[in-house]
Amino acid sequence: MNPNRERLRKVLELEQAKDYANTAVIGGLDRFLNRCGAELEGLSLPSPSYAALDETQRREWLQGMLGQLAAEGKPESGSRGKKLPAVSFDAPISRLRGISTGLGARFGKLGVKTVRDMLYFFPRRHIDYSQRKSISELEVGEEQTIVARVWEASEKTSGRGMAITEAIVGDETGNIRVVWFNQPYLTKKLRTNLQLAISGRVTLWNGRTVFQSPEYELLESEELVHTGRLVPVYPLTEGLYPRQVRRLMKEVVDQWAPELVDFLPQEIKDSAGLLPLPQAVAQAHYPDDELSKDRARMRLAFDELFLIQLGVLSRRKEWQEGEPGYAINADWQLLEPFLAALPFELTGAQKNALGQILADLSQSKPMCRLLQGEVGSGKTVVATAAMFLAAASGYQATIMAPTEILAEQHFASICRLLGGQEGEGALCTFPSLLCRPLTVGLLIGGLKEKAKQELQQRIAEDEVDIIVGTHALIQRGIEFARLGLAVVDEQHRFGVMQRAALRQKGSSPHVLVMSATPIPRTLALTVYGDLDLSVIDQLPPGRPEVKTRWLSPGEQQSAYEFVHKQIATGRQAFIICPLIEDSEVIEAKAAITEYQRLSEQVFPELRLGLLHGRMSTAEKDEVMRRFRGGELDILVATPVVEVGIDVPNATVMVVEGADRFGLAQLHQFRGRVRRSQHQSYCLLLAEMPSVEARERLAIIERTQDGFALAEEDLRLRGPGEFFGTRQSGLPDLKMAKLSDVELLELARDQALRLFESDPGLDRPEHRPLAREVARLWRSEGEWS
Repeated sequence: MNPNRERLRKVLELEQAKDYANTAVIGGLDRFLNRCGAELEGLSLPSPSYAALDETQRREWLQGMLGQLAAEGKPESGSRGKKLPAVSFDAPISRLRGISTGLGARFGKLGVKTVRDMLYFFPRRHIDYSQRKSISELEVGEEQTIVARVWEASEKTSGRGMAITEAIVGDETGNIRVVWFNQPYLTKKLRTNLQLAISGRVTLWNGRTVFQSPEYELLESEELVHTGRLVPVYPLTEGLYPRQVRRLMKEVVDQWAPELVDFLPQEIKDSAGLLPLPQAVAQAHYPDDELSKDRARMRLAFDELFLIQLGVLSRRKEWQEGEPGYAINADWQLLEPFLAALPFELTGAQKNALGQILADLSQSKPMCRLLQGEVGSGKTVVATAAMFLAAASGYQATIMAPTEILAEQHFASICRLLGGQEGEGALCTFPSLLCRPLTVGLLIGGLKEKAKQELQQRIAEDEVDIIVGTHALIQRGIEFARLGLAVVDEQHRFGVMQRAALRQKGSSPHVLVMSATPIPRTLALTVYGDLDLSVIDQLPPGRPEVKTRWLSPGEQQSAYEFVHKQIATGRQAFIICPLIEDSEVIEAKAAITEYQRLSEQVFPELRLGLLHGRMSTAEKDEVMRRFRGGELDILVATPVVEVGIDVPNATVMVVEGADRFGLAQLHQFRGRVRRSQHQSYCLLLAEMPSVEARERLAIIERTQDGFALAEEDLRLRGPGEFFGTRQSGLPDLKMAKLSDVELLELARDQALRLFESDPGLDRPEHRPLAREVARLWRSEGEWS
């Protein structure tokens, strides 16, 4: 498109954004068009003039012009003026009439790029403007709609220079004033005797009832969009305006929703009482009433959960029916020497979980199991027992941690549990409970290159039985001789791509995923829907509950005094700095500043250390070594400390800015100081707690049960915040709420039935569904 045409397009887009009020350029659009001259060759001018057209005529002319300009910019086969190719659901929205490239880019900031995206760009909420009343029936403070005629409209200026448009409108029962601010063009638009629908909240102004900045709409033959109904409220970004977005969405939904292919089999729709897809999408945007809106949400939420279930079931089938794994001799008698050598007896919950794991290991079908439990519930010893069994049967086992600090901790504790001393260096070989020596290796990035290569060589030659490391263990260049069991210790999903990488190491190993975050049943059925579930819901006896208290901003000093007293008795403490979303750099700087304040002003006589995410691995390891060794009294840290750090002598956890954290994360912090027989304490310092934050803090103060807290956290904050940004492993849920257990179980039940009868979705009537499952999982990164 030549520059002059491009300038014209931008002016027309601005006029569209300003609701066709003839205010895009000084002097009006007619004057601008007259100056364009030859630039308008081949385009249709408004007749008799733009100013003479009403709003509907202006919209039709302007959208036609933008369509012509868009077609010129994208000619078919290089020939100007030919009709654009047919638009598909996957076509960019700039191919739609009335949506230019610039407007499409603004929608793109909201994740709306294709026609399908636009159909699934659902409102955040709806305002109920459906309650139509006469003027005499209006009530102050209520959302209401009237239909009235304009008697007069005038423009005024406030004492502060603000433009005020004031109209007097009336019906057969009376008159009322309507006021808009900074919209002077409305004065000309609101012609005498014009009939409009007005929707909004009625307020008292100078003792008189008035509509302040309501939505308005000319009463024409077309369906109401902005008033007199349940009106959608869409997410916006710079350059997008509410009336503009509503109008565009109405046009797209009306044209494209009826064209949607309903991929859900008819028997499932009938069984679950679900709306057809085209109707559900249309009603989700512009519902006829509250019941229609709720039924639309139910259908669309069911779709999201149902497609997730089909996906995880399919991936589980692929994993377990692919290359067979190793059937490990899972005889309890082989474990007796290991269990007898432990300085404690396993709890009943640990024994149950271990029994389920051993049953899986004894089969050639690769295990896919999630082991979850509280911090300190003893997951590591259960996993170590399973790895010991794999080694006893002649196979290698590996445990992968999310951080090098935690990998080193696992290495040390596994060596102790298996009958040796704490591991030193990268290798720990000792006479073990087996009839041969057992070798445990630590493979992390901090090793010197020569030591790393030597260890990798020994792993490949089957000279190392248990390998401890980070997720880098599944990278290229690390080969296992006979990998029989892979234990993954992390808080969120070990994804499909990582499992595929494991399979490339040889035969499909058994996989055990450990989670220290108690996961609500609803999330376990979705995020971990392709894993069998084992739960350790019992802590070892003798550990006292962590005494927890949340403190207001004015009580900070008393918290510091308590820390002083505890350290004087020989204990240690954590102080967690506030969470700063999406910025590890800012978070680290804030931690450094807080560390300096605490060191110089609050605890000048004590030994403080600092741990944050921007430090190198070597720096982190050195700080943790000193804290574990008792060389530091207080560890000041960013939320990185949440994951797995074990210091039994640390009995006080102070969380600053506690109102910024969710229940699950606060419970994780609290678990860091429940590692011994000593009484421990958790002090939660709030900064500016909202009503919701106060509710969260009160809940954790009185509740020690991690599973109950997880359910509450899910209810209060949703799955995305439950796991932390971008960590849930879930596709973007637009309609589904994982707190809706009944709908989730319905979707899972229907998915299981369908999967049992047609696991490949090969039947002709299931092909649209197969395409939709493939499309979802192809577009969701890990879900592919």
